Amino acid sequence: MSTNKHDTSRLELRLLRKMGRTIREYGLIEDGDRILVALSGGKDSYAMLVLLDRLRMRAPVRFELVPWHLDQVQPGYDGAPLVDWLATNGWDNAVISKQDTYSIVTDKIEEGGTYCSLCSRLRRGILYNAAVELGCNRIALGHHADDTIETAMLNLLFTGSLKSMPPFLRSDDGRNTVIRPMIRIWEQDLIAYSDEQQFPILPCNLCGSQTGLKRVAIKEMLSGLQQQYPQCKESILAALQHVVPTHLFDLGLWQTLGIAPEAADPTPRGSKRLHVAT
Repeated sequence: MSTNKHDTSRLELRLLRKMGRTIREYGLIEDGDRILVALSGGKDSYAMLVLLDRLRMRAPVRFELVPWHLDQVQPGYDGAPLVDWLATNGWDNAVISKQDTYSIVTDKIEEGGTYCSLCSRLRRGILYNAAVELGCNRIALGHHADDTIETAMLNLLFTGSLKSMPPFLRSDDGRNTVIRPMIRIWEQDLIAYSDEQQFPILPCNLCGSQTGLKRVAIKEMLSGLQQQYPQCKESILAALQHVVPTHLFDLGLWQTLGIAPEAADPTPRGSKRLHVAT
């Protein structure tokens, strides 16, 4: 486990404050937790591991971090920079798992199809099983504020649902608890932090090789709106934290909250959720 001493920059202090606030407000970490930190080799997961470790050293509760990386056997993959970085920074408990999801994805998805959905489902299943096998009661994912609002917009525009990425989520089977401690941190700050820390980034040659992805289109749309209305992304993020159920018309939600009219019929009308490849 890393215990390296370090100098703290102003940027890092700002990120630590945001992460600490999110952890406190949503109860993401408790005393005795053993947390599997999903390390993709991208800037976000590197930052998450380092920031969680900084907080761990000063936190009033004790918890353990287990960095975990999945080698998906993609052509040209080279995990050596990540492995070297882990060793240099004292992460002797890190786990590198090798699973050939690349062949499955490229075999199952027809030419011109989108890899991301199947790839993410395969990774998630492997990740959930690994957490149980390693005795980890929580899984930390490196999604940030931009990921959150982009997912909300994808669901709103393409799946007909109001949902995004919550900071705390129990899996459907009850075996795993997922936490997202960077949910209030913006991607531009993580880019700057990655440059500051000089993380050895591993490229993704699977999704990175595809064009025309809906998530990319949403990112570009939000970027354009941000230029015209500088507070729009902050407003969307705030909206996800200020839901007014009485001003929506989800009968199931009304029933759960006890605000449905007595004459309301919440029986599903046969409408089905749409599926979107991100």
